[in-house]
Amino acid sequence: MAKTKTQKSLDRWTKQEWTTASGKKSADTGEVYAPKKAIEALKSSAKGRKKLAEANRKKKEATKKGEQYASTGIHKGKKR
Repeated sequence: MAKTKTQKSLDRWTKQEWTTASGKKSADTGEVYAPKKAIEALKSSAKGRKKLAEANRKKKEATKKGEQYASTGIHKGKKR
């Protein structure tokens, strides 16, 4: 039986290497988790570094409020 679209998406998601920009645990640094490829792409340009810094600021702010999730905008406009 063929996999559904959702199952295929989950397979792709789990195969990605997720990390923070520093490589440390998010609980210790307050940074956002994202696929390693996305982090590297963001770190490679000034605009991307600014976007990553803003996302980390939003994540830290949400964490201080006791929220588990934060809408950071890193994936905004990405086709998934």
